[in-house]
Amino acid sequence: MKICIACGMPMQTAADYPQGDMEKDYCLYCARPDGSMHTFDEKREGLTNFIIKTQGLDEEAARKTALEMMAKLPAWKSYFNP
Repeated sequence: MKICIACGMPMQTAADYPQGDMEKDYCLYCARPDGSMHTFDEKREGLTNFIIKTQGLDEEAARKTALEMMAKLPAWKSYFNP
């Protein structure tokens, strides 16, 4: 089982991958409609909004939480450790 490099989601079936492409290292939630991976800014904003919606945090706290989570993921390491 692969883990998404951009959000950490476990990817178990083809339905978890963008366009069902199990060769990708990121999940369908981290992909644009064309199958390419979201940018850092796109992912940060999407994750911030997800945290606001699911955890009820205000925008500043949600953004901080999103960045803390992203710092631990392989896709975003270069943004935190240049």
